Amino acid sequence: MEIGFGNNVATARLRSSPEREGDLRRLALKFRTGVLQMSGVLEVEVDDLLVNLAALAGWPEPRTVVWDPQLAALATDSASDAQTMAARLDSGKAPAELSPDDVPGMLGSSWIGDLTSFQRRDIARLLSLKHGANFSVPGAGKTRVGLAVFHALRARGGIRRLLIVGPKSCYEAWLTENQTCLTDPLDMAVYGKDNGTSAEALIVNYERLDGASNELGQWLTARPSMLLLDEAHRMKLGAEGTYGAACLALGPRARHRLVLTGTPAPNGPKDLENLFAFVWPGHGRQKVLQAVGGGDLAKASQVLRPLFTRTTKDELGLPPVTTSLRTVALPPLHQEVHDALRGHFSARATGSESDFLALGKIVVYMLMAATSPALLAVGSTRYEPLTYQVPPLTVPDGSPLAALMRDLPNYELSPKYQEVLAIVAANAAQGRKTLVWSTFIRSLNTLGRILGEFRPAIVHGGTEDRDAEIKRFRNDPECMVLLSNAATLGEGISLHHECHDAVYVDRDFAAGRFLQSLDRIHRLGLAPGTQTRITVLASEGTIDELVEHRLSEKLRFMGSILDDPAVRELADLYEEPAIGGGLDQRDIQVLMGYFGAAAA
Repeated sequence: MEIGFGNNVATARLRSSPEREGDLRRLALKFRTGVLQMSGVLEVEVDDLLVNLAALAGWPEPRTVVWDPQLAALATDSASDAQTMAARLDSGKAPAELSPDDVPGMLGSSWIGDLTSFQRRDIARLLSLKHGANFSVPGAGKTRVGLAVFHALRARGGIRRLLIVGPKSCYEAWLTENQTCLTDPLDMAVYGKDNGTSAEALIVNYERLDGASNELGQWLTARPSMLLLDEAHRMKLGAEGTYGAACLALGPRARHRLVLTGTPAPNGPKDLENLFAFVWPGHGRQKVLQAVGGGDLAKASQVLRPLFTRTTKDELGLPPVTTSLRTVALPPLHQEVHDALRGHFSARATGSESDFLALGKIVVYMLMAATSPALLAVGSTRYEPLTYQVPPLTVPDGSPLAALMRDLPNYELSPKYQEVLAIVAANAAQGRKTLVWSTFIRSLNTLGRILGEFRPAIVHGGTEDRDAEIKRFRNDPECMVLLSNAATLGEGISLHHECHDAVYVDRDFAAGRFLQSLDRIHRLGLAPGTQTRITVLASEGTIDELVEHRLSEKLRFMGSILDDPAVRELADLYEEPAIGGGLDQRDIQVLMGYFGAAAA
């Protein structure tokens, strides 16, 4: 019998000789996912195969079994990891658990980067297992911890190369830490540039991973290597997503696997399953299913805790953050558009339960309607993420919505924009800068005109010089507001020294992206006593309320599974009254004229 990979990295293919087809059919019954594709061919999910390797012991002619070398190595590692995981889960720690006091000696004199007590603890825990997961909050120094783990493994003599997969925003941090922490920095390069494949460490972004899998796979196997996923939640879809499939394809070719993310389960246990399936193929997914399946998240957290390390917000010693929800009422015409749009989409949504693309576009339009009806008439721009790109809304002639759409220029100013104006003005009067988030670029551009008096910096996918805009926000005393979207600025940048107020004009259902964006202004290095304030805006009776409900559920789950009260607290935002209502329509018209903006 031949055992190798199937058509994709998530599937194994077992092929028997004609005389052993009966044995193969009986073997198929021992696997939950076993499917006989044709005569003498059985396909099984790799996770299922690795969890049930014992089923192969009954094969009549074990000496005739031939394994694909990479799958064989993965099976051997999986069996060894299963024993280590079982020991760790039974005892709450790994056998021969390293002490944080051991870490400086393992790093040696060539490591010169400062390490906090919690970073030494995390390094010790990660080195106690062959593979690891670091779920520490953003700003806890996961990059430095990951580099230290590789440096210690290299010092042992077993690992020679490091492949870092992450978003483009992580490049600067890795290149800087490499120079800061090592007396003899690694030969580190960004994949695709000159002489990149000869480097000791390569950095590649998730977008390039799929097309580069073969070359990077050869690079990983040429020498014993470590594969590290930075912001690993980006592969949360596992084999069903492009990023996840590429990561799973590369995983077996690495001697050591490590994932870094502060938001490992933004949408629930499935995300956590896929991350653990990468780190520990087979048994990782199984352990998550066993732990979470009972529904007792406190118990699940205790069970899974030995498999990952996490530094919480409380351990960073940061001043507390104040989070509040301000609900605004839609003006009459705005309400009419929203209600007509909801009716317009009701039948279409009911028939599209399984069409995620169609439902996604409906959600985008509803989010637009909850913010400003003017967005519906122009649609998104080409600089939004693909999932948020929608054309201008077209509706049948003669419908109530069509009549309303014709009169869009006459609609009242969005109450959310009105509230943002009031908040920014109040903050500016106190000398406080404000970070304003909105999903839609046209919304950012409109706010840029409305807030013209405060010299706003704007950063989104179409901004030509993002660094210049961020620098202006940081250094120009007249620039009191930065407008951005989480898809562009949600990761990889620190603004906590310059800004302590953030406003969310709108939010989507992505809990991980929300948490990541929060940490741009609330992270390690914040001055003691700093007051950080987060304000979320929501329109009454709109999809905003549904988003708030779902995000709360996701944050409670994530906080419970990570045993992190700070995340759970974000699920219950403190409700406070809006302050923008003090501006009447004439005030707005005067202000809009002064700022040179149209009230739409």
